[in-house]
Amino acid sequence: MRIPFNRPYATGKELGYIAEAHAAGHLSGDGEFTRRCHAWLERRCATRKALLTHSCTAALELAALLLDLKPGDEVIMPSYTFVSTANAFVLRGAVPVFVDVREDTGNIDENLIEAAIGARTRAICVVHYAGVACDMDAVMAIAARHGLRVVEDAAQGILADYQGRPLGSIGHLGALSFHETKNLHSGEGGALLVNDPALVERAEILREKGTNRSRFFRGEVDKYCWVDLGSSYLPSEVNAAFLYAQLEEAEAITARRLALWQRYHAWAGPLEAAGLLRRPRVPDYARHNGHIYPLRLPDRQARSRFIEALAADGIQSVFHYLPLHDSPAGWRYARAHGALPATARLGDGLVRLPLWLGLEDAQEEVCARAARALAHA
Repeated sequence: MRIPFNRPYATGKELGYIAEAHAAGHLSGDGEFTRRCHAWLERRCATRKALLTHSCTAALELAALLLDLKPGDEVIMPSYTFVSTANAFVLRGAVPVFVDVREDTGNIDENLIEAAIGARTRAICVVHYAGVACDMDAVMAIAARHGLRVVEDAAQGILADYQGRPLGSIGHLGALSFHETKNLHSGEGGALLVNDPALVERAEILREKGTNRSRFFRGEVDKYCWVDLGSSYLPSEVNAAFLYAQLEEAEAITARRLALWQRYHAWAGPLEAAGLLRRPRVPDYARHNGHIYPLRLPDRQARSRFIEALAADGIQSVFHYLPLHDSPAGWRYARAHGALPATARLGDGLVRLPLWLGLEDAQEEVCARAARALAHA
């Protein structure tokens, strides 16, 4: 494609920092660049403890381990999300319980959560779709009434917030992604945000293969040993060095993405007024990060025609998730609480336009070609 959906951005400092890590002789996990990333995330995301992981999937798996889920326990979540959101809990033997999403944001409908709570419910996992916050006051109030834990899948939410609070910092645990498609990236990568101080020590242990190695390096024990479940969730210093270059430029990167998002939003306004599409909605309580620009078309056929027409012009646009409740693994490992009509509509009609730093000079062309493609949709 002449204009791809995504092109990973580099600040120019990444290779220098990787060389610095190599010169220091520490390329395995938890070196100096990991420490710098942890400090940045703890400050900027307002979390008690940040722990880099090799993916957001790994961070979600750590969250599921920290919840001490048992086979048959239930976790309420949306069906419109990536498979990792559900898989992390299924791996512990838990059952995802899908509830419908809101028509405006595509986030979990907070008004449907309470009816899905049963005797085996242990947690609620929210997904901040497109970096737009769920209604976290409502979610946290429900969790408090029923003694449930809350996990925030904030894979798309770095530098976005809910009423001034960074996404991932509000629930008991949060998970971020630094995959190459995200605003800030390290190729592959993620982070667990531990907001409940009671979970910090165990989170370090689980991330370090079930050992108390972190305490040993802080001089708190004279040797380290196997003390709990765990696995190897650390990224290398190469990943951390690359990521730190991105974190240093995080505000500028986000501002540029928001400018691209706003240009799309202004362009799509008259098309929405003409009834050709629906633009994304951002509630007053949310400040998003310009992660993606999703359009909603009338149905799957219209979306397919739109994608094909743009592709013929050398521009890549893509749909997003196939709802998990309507997939083979969803039928096997999970269940839906009631009908999910809004989820089905979202799965059928949503399409994402290219959005990456460097697109500025070509965005006018994308808009013109997209308007033409809509005429054929």
